[in-house]
Amino acid sequence: MIKELRDLTSAGVLDCREALEIAGGDFEEAVAYLREKGHAEAAKKSLSAASEGRIEAYVHHGSQVGVMVELNCETDFVARTDDFEALAHNLALHIAFAAPHYTTREEVPEAVVLEEERIYRAQALEEGKPPDIMDRIVEGRMEKFYEQVCLLEQPFVKNEDKTIGDLLNEATTAFGELVVLSRFERYEVGERPSQ
Repeated sequence: MIKELRDLTSAGVLDCREALEIAGGDFEEAVAYLREKGHAEAAKKSLSAASEGRIEAYVHHGSQVGVMVELNCETDFVARTDDFEALAHNLALHIAFAAPHYTTREEVPEAVVLEEERIYRAQALEEGKPPDIMDRIVEGRMEKFYEQVCLLEQPFVKNEDKTIGDLLNEATTAFGELVVLSRFERYEVGERPSQ
């Protein structure tokens, strides 16, 4: 079970053993425990400086879409590994496909948030939704909006059970140091940047 858990989560042997002991042998509970622990470790590591890394460039077939990504970590040793390079490539590929506008929801300008809320409220009124549940409807539609436009909340194109945020947290756990997507640019032929 330890080997199976390790293969699935990329966690260390001792962490897998501890998770199975805490979960009383329940495999699914052990997976959940390791994911939570990974998120907690990623949060602790966010205090460290991630000043190493790599720039990854990806041009989609047909040369109509191109992406540049800066993926950072704490050491050049990790930055030079094949796994880190593969992660950077997968992130660039995802961005080319999913076309996020922002990295996190905190980056979405307040004016954009207010306009989206106004539109969703007007739609709900037009659909005849009761006023007492209006706020919950708008909130639910805003969550979907963030999932569409914020990179860290988007489901990963190669595995929609994980978000990009989950992918980065798992990388932080697997590499044993903070992994951060610092910035990205997506270019599409004929599309002009907004001023």
